[in-house]
Amino acid sequence: MSERTSLSTLSHATTRRQMIAGVAVAFGSLAGGHIWGKTQQQAMKEMPSTAANAKRTSLHLEFEYKASPQHIYEALLDSRQFATFSGMPAEIDPKEGGAFSMFGGMIVGRNVELVPNQRVVQAWRPTHWDPGVYSIVRFELKPRDPETMLVLDHTGFPEGEFDHLEWGWNNHYGEPLKKFLV
Repeated sequence: MSERTSLSTLSHATTRRQMIAGVAVAFGSLAGGHIWGKTQQQAMKEMPSTAANAKRTSLHLEFEYKASPQHIYEALLDSRQFATFSGMPAEIDPKEGGAFSMFGGMIVGRNVELVPNQRVVQAWRPTHWDPGVYSIVRFELKPRDPETMLVLDHTGFPEGEFDHLEWGWNNHYGEPLKKFLV
């Protein structure tokens, strides 16, 4: 198999039910363990948002990594590295306008702006959102010898998604990327 694992290749080796079961395991804690027996899309739509965050449509996070901006930039845009740190299949065309499919096809979008080792801007959407609904994710890489601060701004997502997205960014990007970059 090539360095990049295609989702179509995976679908021949793995049934849809097996993929959904894998997703359920990966995201089982999202709904307090109530995800079993439901598709990932159903469970994510049913995940309640706290009252304080129900109307929020943007979030801002900052992560410090003991790695160069180049290393982080490459991890975000290289299919193989992304799949390694996230633990799930990814296909990423690392060019402006290039499409991506991450976390086994649960997140899709396009790279809008790429400034090597400084910034990645993506039109980004989970596939459980209504068709055509995209948000903007902006990763800024700020060198701070010997570390790099990754500033993440996610804007324009639907109301009620804040708590899930904040949890996801921390648990599927923030912490796994920290372990990967060691």
